[in-house]
Amino acid sequence: MGIEITRPEYHLGRIPASKGKTYSVEILTPDEVRALLAQCSQTSSYGIRHRALIVMLYRTGVRCGEALALHPKDIDFQVCSVAVLHGKGDRRRTVGIDPRAAQVVQAWIRRRRLLDLSADAPLFCTLRGGPMSQPQVRTMLHRLARRAGIDKRVHPHGLRHTHAYELMMEGVTMPMIQSQLGHASLATTDTYLAHTPRKRSSRRSGNDSGARSPVVKALGDAAARSARAMNPSSSATEVATNSSRLSGRGAMTQPSRRLPDGPTPLGR
Repeated sequence: MGIEITRPEYHLGRIPASKGKTYSVEILTPDEVRALLAQCSQTSSYGIRHRALIVMLYRTGVRCGEALALHPKDIDFQVCSVAVLHGKGDRRRTVGIDPRAAQVVQAWIRRRRLLDLSADAPLFCTLRGGPMSQPQVRTMLHRLARRAGIDKRVHPHGLRHTHAYELMMEGVTMPMIQSQLGHASLATTDTYLAHTPRKRSSRRSGNDSGARSPVVKALGDAAARSARAMNPSSSATEVATNSSRLSGRGAMTQPSRRLPDGPTPLGR
């Protein structure tokens, strides 16, 4: 009796098993993120790439598709920012990434060079330089979460929600979170965080303690840089004022947000 092989077109036209089902978003704790990252090898190319991709999703809040569309040139390590050139609705935005997370991404870029991957290949690509798919990323996260013993649903969008939640708990303003996530409407950002306990002072205010976050500082620095590029004749005072309006009164203060501490979860 021959082996029966399922044809690729077998699933065409079939209703997905999850159609119509809704799942509550489960925020990961720092310990759970640490456990997830601990499952990624710090020496193999696969592990270094996985760690960089997880950190990108977790520390910037970009969508999975946005992360997979990035190229090495889109990362500015001087100001710790990431240029999302084609976000949802084909909108462009700049998001912040804190220095420790940027170091993890740099480790993958160094490994890319050793693998002799083309600079034209996506930042997060296969080890042969081909594009990665979103199902690949979801499968990778599920596998790592299972190894880590995490009972929650771990998926790219959950890391995005976790990022938004952590910013909110630091007191970052809702308009600032909206900018980081790339939401067209503040109502969408409110919906993102409606199921979580929140700091009431962070909803609308433009000046609060959230300005100390490295993500917010990076956004302020990126805004100042963009302002200088667009209008070289602007004075330093004007640029600083515009930067502060975006990221809060203390945009240039010493950052306080750090990656989860633990047994070198990010290869520090």
